[in-house]
Amino acid sequence: MSTETQTRRERSASTRRPWSRDRVETLILTWLRWIIIALILIVTLFPFYYMLILSVRPISSLLQNPGALWISATEFSIDTYTSVLQSPSDGGQGFLIFMRNSALVALGTVFVTLLLAIPGSYAISRLQFFGRNKISALFLAVYLFPSILLAIPLFVFFTRIGLRGELLGLLLVYVAQVVPVSIYMLRNYFETIPTSLEEAAAIDGASRFAIMRRISLPLAMPAIISNALYIFMIAWNEFLFALLFLVESRENWTVSLGLSQLAGSIEIPTTVLMAGSVILTLPIIIIFFAAERLLTEGLTAGAEKG
Repeated sequence: MSTETQTRRERSASTRRPWSRDRVETLILTWLRWIIIALILIVTLFPFYYMLILSVRPISSLLQNPGALWISATEFSIDTYTSVLQSPSDGGQGFLIFMRNSALVALGTVFVTLLLAIPGSYAISRLQFFGRNKISALFLAVYLFPSILLAIPLFVFFTRIGLRGELLGLLLVYVAQVVPVSIYMLRNYFETIPTSLEEAAAIDGASRFAIMRRISLPLAMPAIISNALYIFMIAWNEFLFALLFLVESRENWTVSLGLSQLAGSIEIPTTVLMAGSVILTLPIIIIFFAAERLLTEGLTAGAEKG
C-alpha cells in the first residue's frame, strides 16, 4: 500500500507542477541550441550561397537588382564559368590551367611533406636523444615565425638559383613551411600508440622499419590522412609566396593568384569574379566533407598527451 500511495503522490505532484524548473531549463536550452545552430549555419552558408547566386547571373540582371537572393530560370547562365575556365587565347581567364598548377603544387607538397614528416615525427616519439623533449616546441616555433619576414631572403635566394617563376620553387617553400607543424601533429598521434605493440613485434624479430610500416603507420592512418588534407588546403589557398615567385610567369599561376588578378581588374565583371571564387572554394569544401570524420579524428588525436 505504501508503494501505491507513493506512486499516487508522485503523479499528483507532476500534475500540480507541469512546469518544473528542470523542465523549463531543459526546454529553453533545447530551443537555444537549435536557434544557435541555425544562426551559425546562416552566417556560414549565406556568403557562399550569395557568391554562387552571383556567379550564375548575367551582369545586366545583377546591375538591375543586386540584392536578389534567388534567380529565375531565364536568368540562370553558366557563361561566367565558361569565361573563367577558357584559356586566354580563347578569350577566357585560364583558370583551368591555374587549377592544374595548384593541384600539382598542392599534391606535391602533400607527398614531400609526409615523406619527411612521418619518419621525423616517429623518431621524435620513439627514439631517445638529447633535447627530445624540447624539439617539438622548436618545430612549432619555426611554424609560428611570420612568413613575411622570410619573403625577401627567399626571393633573393630562389632568384639566384634560377627557381623564381617555377612551380618547383613554390613547392619547396610550401614544404619548408608545413613540415614543422606536420611533425608536431603526427608526433602527438604516434605517442598515443601503445609501445607494447611495437615491443611485441621487436621480440618476434621485426626491424624498426618493419615495425613502423606494419604496425605504427596503419594505426596512425587517420592522423596521416587528416594531416594530408590540412597540408593540401594550405598549399591550395596560399597567396603570398605564389604572388612573390610566380607573378611574372602567368602560365605557372595558381588559382589564388589568378583570383587576385580578377579582383584587381576593373574590366572583369563581378559575376566572373564570383565564378572564380566558387572554383577556388568548391574543391576544398568537397574534400573537407568527404573526409570530415578522418579530419576530426586526426586533429583531436594526441590531445591527452604530447
